Amino acid sequence: MSQIGTASSATVSTWVSPQETATSVTQTIGAITLQRPFGWRWLAALVFAALLALLLTVGIGYLVATGVGIWGLNIPVAWAFAIADYVWWIAIGMGGTFISAALYLVRKPWRTSLNRYAEAMTVFAVSVSGLFPILHLGRPWFFYWLFPYPNVMNVWPQWRSSLEWDFFAIVAYLIVSILYWYIGMLPDLACLRDRAAAPGRARFYGLLALGWRGEARHWARFETLSRLLAGLAVPLVFSVHSMVALDFSEALVPGWHSTLFPPFFVAGALFSGFAMVMVLGIPMRHYLKLEAYITERHLANMAKLMLAVGLVVDYSYLADIFTSFYSMDRYEVAHTLNRLFGAYAWVFWCTILFNVLSIQLLWFRKTRASPAALMTISLGVLAGMWLERFMLIVTPLYEDFTPSAWGMYYPTAWDFAFLAGSIGLFLVLYLVFVRLLPVVSMFELRKLLHQLRERKDSASRSSSSDVPGRAARSHFKLPDSMASCGVLAEFDSADALRHAVGSVRRQMPQAQLEAYSPFPVEGLADSLGTYRDRIAPWMLLGAAAGGLGTLALECYAAGWNYPLNVGGRPPVSWPAFLPPAIEMTVLIAAVFGVWAMLRANALPRLRHPLFELVPFERASADRFFLWLPTAPAQFDEPLALLGTLSPLRLTEVSA
Repeated sequence: MSQIGTASSATVSTWVSPQETATSVTQTIGAITLQRPFGWRWLAALVFAALLALLLTVGIGYLVATGVGIWGLNIPVAWAFAIADYVWWIAIGMGGTFISAALYLVRKPWRTSLNRYAEAMTVFAVSVSGLFPILHLGRPWFFYWLFPYPNVMNVWPQWRSSLEWDFFAIVAYLIVSILYWYIGMLPDLACLRDRAAAPGRARFYGLLALGWRGEARHWARFETLSRLLAGLAVPLVFSVHSMVALDFSEALVPGWHSTLFPPFFVAGALFSGFAMVMVLGIPMRHYLKLEAYITERHLANMAKLMLAVGLVVDYSYLADIFTSFYSMDRYEVAHTLNRLFGAYAWVFWCTILFNVLSIQLLWFRKTRASPAALMTISLGVLAGMWLERFMLIVTPLYEDFTPSAWGMYYPTAWDFAFLAGSIGLFLVLYLVFVRLLPVVSMFELRKLLHQLRERKDSASRSSSSDVPGRAARSHFKLPDSMASCGVLAEFDSADALRHAVGSVRRQMPQAQLEAYSPFPVEGLADSLGTYRDRIAPWMLLGAAAGGLGTLALECYAAGWNYPLNVGGRPPVSWPAFLPPAIEMTVLIAAVFGVWAMLRANALPRLRHPLFELVPFERASADRFFLWLPTAPAQFDEPLALLGTLSPLRLTEVSA
């Protein structure tokens, strides 16, 4: 969140309408889930998506009963639609992580309006992608054999296989993405909890919010964890899709055996991920009336990112063709000519149309300013990237080294049903997310608006905080079971709260103050004192345990308990053991970090004395509070001191 502070006011104002306030942000985005009716468009989309998902469900049931022969798989084309779907979906998830994590690390304020739904896109896309490798096993009910555990047959997974690496990559990426997405939503879930009128909804969001209160120390640990998780997620993006690329490049098959594949797959993943962000964001901003937050500048920037990575993909196409001829390998040359002019040449040229030619329109400002044009190009990119995956998988297989082994591949209706059904499942998950959870990060938008206004009138606000004023006073008695006494001061700005904390600390240095805000206020936790941040050491411990523990398990299983002679390689092939170890390093570090943050913040805590105070409900939306615990007989001194700081309201709390 500190990335916003580096932007000038002129730059910040282009990412959100200047007329917006913290209150309007809460009302507009919160109303989408709490007040706005479903509407016939959303219901129609949900029914359509559910029918497609039902088609996937029927297909899975039929596949389990019959086998993968319902697909068009044959020999030599044993990989086709299912693997193309898998690579396509897992690639789409990469773009969401990059927008959320990478742009956060490089301090780009415009990610604020896109990161939440991009993270949701990542979680749903990776979840859908994980279905296809399991179904492709032939006996999907034995998928748990991929887990490294000592079973009754005393058989361990083949640690040298890139397919086993995929398993660790998908599991690690999915869990880390879920943690990053969910932890980032805690402040907004607390806001929905406090604004929900129906008791059922309040309990639902209250359980999800884990008792988040927005205390300054909580915010500081939250930001520390967010930075560290983002730092882990970015390399995870590159490692996951590099491992997917190794599924192909490790094979001695013309068209696959290339060191170009890992960076090429990473660029293609970002390309399709950015396109999906556009496809989801453009209609969402229109139908949910989010134009003030997802502006045309956001769409233009996404178009520039899509153009940049698209050019990398286009360069990879050219490099692949050049190196095949430059190598003078007759098999590579024959494969390239077959791709250009063979039976599946139409797939190649459609890929060029969608992924090379169409994106050149993004060089023009008029195209980047047209949502309809961006939507059309993005849909074309998604189609082109799926065709590219089909081309990369099928064309090297159907004509291999030996003509006697050649054979065409013809997809069946079930192949198309699984592709359409996976799209339906993704849309069902996304549509439910839009209705139940905040699609835009409210607390980050509040911070963005605060930074904008801080540059415009910080002098007038800071001087007005020193002028004594008369605050409204009230008294509140807590239930006996929640005994807690003190004074709660309410302020209307972060600067006023910061000024109040400094004043009280000077007058009462031994007071155990707590400050609450709807977004992180820089330096507030340090000014309160007694702040400790031990998240990084716990994450380091988790990283060591995950990485070294996985290496030790691999060495024990492959070198001692179940040694295999694979091509004369040594049983302990530590370079091949590194990919699973790296994934587990990231995963266990993320889990330890989340646990450390929740533990340090004493979460979950679903009941807290301050939750009983009616004014405190606005602490998650647009008000700032200072809590000064004191004995009932000592109310006068804190009240007098806080009264000089121009609070909006003073509340005496007694048991």
